[in-house]
Parts: sequence; C-alpha cells; structure tokens
Amino acid sequence: MNQPRLATKADMPRVLELIEELAVFEKEPDAVEVTQQMLESDGFGANPKFTCFVIEVNNKVEGMALVYKRYSTWKGEVLHLEDLIVSQAQRGKNLGTQLLDKVVAYGNSLGVKRISWEVLDWNEPAITFYQNKGANVMRDWDVVHLDEKAIENYLKNCDARL
Repeated sequence: MNQPRLATKADMPRVLELIEELAVFEKEPDAVEVTQQMLESDGFGANPKFTCFVIEVNNKVEGMALVYKRYSTWKGEVLHLEDLIVSQAQRGKNLGTQLLDKVVAYGNSLGVKRISWEVLDWNEPAITFYQNKGANVMRDWDVVHLDEKAIENYLKNCDARL
C-alpha cells in the first residue's frame, strides 16, 4: 500500500466514482452534480479551488480527501475538509487514518488555525473515528445550506444585487 499523495488530473475519474459511492452511502444517490470535467478544471486550472489527496491499493485509488482554505472571523485561515472517502471495499484498513494524517500535516504546513469538516449525525463509525483522533464533534451546531434553487428564490425576495 502506498502513502497518500497529491491527486492528479488523471485521478479525477476515480475520485468522481468515490464521490458517487459516498452519495449512495449517505442516501443521496442522485445529489452529485459535479462532473469529471469540473473536478479537472476546478482542481487543476490556473487558480485551483481545492487540493485533493488520494491513496492507492494495488495501483487503484481507493481513498481521497478534498480540502480547501476558508477564513474564520474568529480564527483566521482554516482548512475545510470537504470529504474524506475510502471505498467500501477498503474500509477498516487504515486508509482513512493515513488520509486524515496527510490532511492534518498539510493544514499545519499552511499554518491554519483550525481544520473543520462535517459528519452526518447517524454516521457513528465516522464520528467515533474522528473523536478517537482528537476531533471535537460539535453536536450542537447545525449545517445550513442554500442550494441553487433556494438562492434564486431568496434573491427574488430581497433587494441585494451585485
């Protein structure tokens, strides 16, 4: 087994497969709108929007972690872990730990003040995994989203314009 490495454009088809596998696991099989082309242009263009790490088993990408920088009004620069995914077939084989180790080392090298991410409240194996690594799972916070349709509806009913 290899150590995690920076993803390349050539990894994006498999990264997309892992994203789709996660969507099925999270009971949102039709929610993935991102495409391979979007991953390639957004991650590997002139101004990359994210950094992605992958880990291989037998020359096949079996896990990935996608991160990007954010800014906290309380802390300053933070790193957001959008997803850490290990294929169903490879769970329990230390790949998640290796990917999280890589993300934490990367965040430290950037000098960020915090690394943050979300976890579904019913995903107890993930919650336990993160807590065992020293993460604080803040169960009293709720994630708030406006999807594209909600953004459109919101803007129809307010005076804000750019």
